[in-house]
Order: sequence, then structure tokens, then C-alpha cells
Amino acid sequence: MRTTDIACQNCGKTNRIPVVAQGKPKCGNCGRPLPWIVDALDDDFAEVAEQAEVPVLVDMWATWCGPCRMVSPVLDQLAHERAGDIKLVRVDVDRAPRLSERFDVRSIPTLMILRAGEVIARQPGAVPAPQLRAWLDEALVPEVKT
Repeated sequence: MRTTDIACQNCGKTNRIPVVAQGKPKCGNCGRPLPWIVDALDDDFAEVAEQAEVPVLVDMWATWCGPCRMVSPVLDQLAHERAGDIKLVRVDVDRAPRLSERFDVRSIPTLMILRAGEVIARQPGAVPAPQLRAWLDEALVPEVKT
């Protein structure tokens, strides 16, 4: 089982959490929700992202992409702000060509929000932090059933 190390924002303890798990990761020391930031590729995307119980913010990026590097810290901050509420999944498009094709990624970064495996919002290109935060907030508003 693949894991990732995440430091707790509350107590500072480093926690090893699985990239695929049921529920939401919590600090083993203080019990607070942890930001869930993981990488995925063609072969494990379905398990890592599409089967997640929380909404997933997918970052389609590349190592050589300047705008991707500018957006990355903002995405990390959003994942920390919304610890326990979202999962940030990074997909290197050069290493995951089938996902790039499947999601018709024409420019990077391309951000998507998945809920229950379905794309509910998409944001191509790098945008300022306030715009990204507003886009995420709008996409995550619970649907009102009538």
C-alpha cells in the first residue's frame, strides 16, 4: 500500500497516511483532520481519485510548466484550509497520457473537481488565488434537493 507523509497543522506531528483509504485522514496524535495531498497516474487514478469519499481537486500539471508551479502552492494552501473536506490529487500529464486524453486536457494546468467519480467543475489555466478559492467554493456548495 502506497503512503504519503503529511505534517499536522495543529500539533506538527508527521503522519503516514495511505493514498487510498476510506473516510478522511486524521492526525494520530491530536485527532485533527489532515490535508490529503497525493499523486496519481493512469493505473491508480480510479482507486485514488474516483473512489474517494470526499470531493477531489485534481491538478493536471507538468514539471516543465511555469504556470503549474505558480498554482501549486495555492492548491496546497486550499488543501490545508479544507483539510478533511477535500482530497488534492496531482497528475503529471507527461507520466499519465491516458488520463490527459480521457479528460481532454488541452492546456495545463487544468483543474477539475470530482464528486463520486464525476467531474462537477473544470478550470483550465492558471488563475489568481482568490479566483481559485471562489471557483472551489462554488463547486463544493451542496446541491439542494427539491
